[in-house]
This record gives sequence, structure tokens and C-alpha cells, in this order.
Amino acid sequence: MNFSIIRYLCGQVLRFESAFMILSLVVAFIYGEYGSALIFSGTILLMLALSFLLSAKKPANTSFYAKEGVVAVSLSWIMISFFGAIPFFASGAIPSIVDSLFESVSGFTTTGASILTEVESLDKSILFWRSFTHWIGGMGVLVFVMAILPMSGADPLHLMRAESPGPTTQKLVPKARETAKILYTIYIGMTFLEIIFLLAGGMSLYDSVVHTFGTAGTGGFSVKNASIGAYDSVYFEVVITVFMILFGVNFSAYFLLLAGKFKRFITFEELRVYLGIIVVAIIVIVINTTGLVYQNMGDSLRYSSFQVASIMTTTGFTTANFNEWPTLSRFVLVFLMFIGASAGSTGGGIKVSRYIIMLKTLRREAMHILHPQAVKIIKLDTMPVPEEVIRGTGIFMLTFLGITAVSILLVSMNGFSMETSASAVAACINNIGPGLGIVAPVGNYADFTVFSKIVLFLNMLVGRLEVYPMLLLISPAIWHKKA
Repeated sequence: MNFSIIRYLCGQVLRFESAFMILSLVVAFIYGEYGSALIFSGTILLMLALSFLLSAKKPANTSFYAKEGVVAVSLSWIMISFFGAIPFFASGAIPSIVDSLFESVSGFTTTGASILTEVESLDKSILFWRSFTHWIGGMGVLVFVMAILPMSGADPLHLMRAESPGPTTQKLVPKARETAKILYTIYIGMTFLEIIFLLAGGMSLYDSVVHTFGTAGTGGFSVKNASIGAYDSVYFEVVITVFMILFGVNFSAYFLLLAGKFKRFITFEELRVYLGIIVVAIIVIVINTTGLVYQNMGDSLRYSSFQVASIMTTTGFTTANFNEWPTLSRFVLVFLMFIGASAGSTGGGIKVSRYIIMLKTLRREAMHILHPQAVKIIKLDTMPVPEEVIRGTGIFMLTFLGITAVSILLVSMNGFSMETSASAVAACINNIGPGLGIVAPVGNYADFTVFSKIVLFLNMLVGRLEVYPMLLLISPAIWHKKA
């Protein structure tokens, strides 16, 4: 185990987090929030000091492998969440340490679950930082570091594999660092594009920026108590719906589009299945809610399309209290929670590509019963899927569901309804935010016990890092010097 490179990477991550926080400091000065400005300044200096201690001495050996990547990613996410919580706690916006950490973890993991019952009275700079954590965590903080920081002798792909969502992580170009640059260029470009569209509709610059952060990172924190529903604007809802769907697409598809490989883009299997699920879910909910919840099909289409896009991409913005929708519609939304967005996107959940692989595996096994001698190769986008990926996908899904079941059991000790406990865990481990019952769009997580909040924010980290990095972090074997 190369502990020196892990120490160095953690120091670099802190340095970048301090740089990101400068934007919130600027916002505090713009709005005359000098108390918050002082807190941001102190937090930035604290992070810079610790960053200097950790990374002042560059390690002689900069190489790292899978185990170093797993540990560096896990520790970095815990660290940025801890320091990201300081402004919430020190400003008094969230007077509880556990609640502040819950809010910070929820932000960086792009979950959007909140313990705040009212947000509009908080300082704009605090709310800006709260939403900005979504954007930072959306693409991955170490992917950003990798794009900026040259590391000779290292293979950054190990960091991408530990931090990027999906059953496999592939380089778009021969060098992993160039791949990270391409991903972030697309990410930043789409971010600016959404800000422009929201400004064109009359939304203020501040609101446009913070809601774009929530959309781009598929997080869902809003500066309005009623989320996007507070604007009651069809234009804003359409823009945000479209961009939620776009940010839930595998960014490899955009690379194909930019590279002029239109045929491969159109036939991108995960993209077609992802969009198909969205369309089918909207149709089912429109039919189910028209006449029962909404008087006409237009309103039903308006609210159902927004919520389907929000839940499928694990963004968590709301325009309607779907807790009051018919059982079928709520079941569809819960089903979408466990599907999630595409691999290689900023969305959470189990991911569409894993379901495609597992369904093809199921079909292969069924065919094997009928034709024992037949050899069937599973392909995804005409490319053979390695057997280790197929095996890993099955193990991942079983582990994911197992952790979900244990977490529901632990959270149920609150005494809340099964609907509340189960949907709270599902919403947190899938990085969605709102659930059903007490945690419905009009509710929050404030009434959960400290123990349950700890379980839930650990679920957020497990879901965002896709299980293994967090599990391996607590494995004694990985910490051996010779591991």
C-alpha cells in the first residue's frame, strides 16, 4: 500500500475544495453577508493549512493501483463532506453537527435529502455552497483533480474506476487524464448552457446558477421551500426536465456525438433503453393520474414528466407532492428509484446498463436450459461483455439490495411507517432525496434520530461510490503495508 500517494491525493482534494469554496465567499461579499464571509474565509484557511501539511512533500513514488484508488476515493469523499459541513454548522444555519454532516454528505453525493424545514431565510452564500456541492460531487472530485493535476508514473484510471458510476469504466481516449478533461469540458459546457436557458426565461442569475448546479449534479437542492414548483412556470419546468434527462445520459454518448460518430450515438443501447423507460413511465403515470389527481391530460403530462425525469435521474427536484398520487404512480416512481440513470452520468441508482446486462444474462441462462451445448456471448453495444463484468454486476446488485434491506431494518427503529422507512433508505442509497411518507416532497429528514441519520448518510456514500470503495475502506486486509 502506497500511503504517501494517498496522503498526497487527499491534500490535493482539500486544496481544490478550498478553491471551490472561494466562490461562496464571493457570493457572501456580493450580498453583504459578512458573518458568512468570515466563516467561509476561516474554513478555506483551515483547509489550505491541512492541505499544505498533507501534500507539501510530493511522494517519491507516485504510482498507485486499485487498492490505493479505493482508499484515496473513500477518504477524500469523507473528508470533503466533513469540511463542507463546517459553514452550515458554524453559521448556525444547521446547529447540529450530525445534521450539518448529513446536509453536506447529501450535497456532495448529489442526494438532495435535507433536514432543513425552511431554506428561504438562510444566507444566499450558504445556500449557494449547499447547491454548489452538488456540482462538485456530480462528476467526481478526484476526476476533476485528475484532469488538472499531472501525475507522472500514475495510472489515474484506478481513481476513475473507484469514483465513476457504472459496471465498467472506459477511457474515451488513450490517456485517462485526457478522458477526465473531455468529461469535465462536456460537463461545464452543459452547465453554462442550462444557465443561459433559465436566464432567457426570466429566472434571476443567482437562482439560475444554483438550480443548474442541482440539475447538473442531479442533486436537487433548491433555494425555494417548494422547490421548482415555487416558480409555477411551464418554461422553467421544461428546461429543467430536458437538462435532468441530458445529465442522466452516459457522457460517452456525448463524446460519440462530438466525435461525429452519429451512427454509434443513435444505436447506443443504454441510451435507447434509458429514454424508453422514461417515456413508458410518463405514459403510465399520465393515464393513472388524469381524472384522479389532475383534471386534464395536459396538467398530468406536465407534472408526471417532470417527476419521472427527476426520479429516474435521481435529481430530486419536485413540482408536485407525488405522495398523494395513486398507488400505481407511486410504485412506478419507486421502481425508477432502483433503476437510476445511465452509467457514466452524474445520476445515481443501480444504473440502466446493469439491468441490461442482467436481463441478457437471464435470457442466456434460460436458453442454456433449452440448448445446453450452445455458447452465447452477451454483448452491449455490439461489444462482448467480459464474464468478470457479468459476475461483478450480479454480485453488486445482490450486495446493494442486501445493504438496502439491512438499512431499512435499522432505520425502522424510529417507529415510522414502513413506507417512510423503506423509501427513506431507497431515496438515500440511490442518491435521490425525496421519498414517500414523512420524507415526501413536502417533508424532510429532520425527525429521524441521530442514529438513523448516520445510517442514511452512510447509505448516500455507499450509493454514490457504488458500494465497494466504502466496504473495502473498513476491510483490515486493505490496510496492510504489503497489501
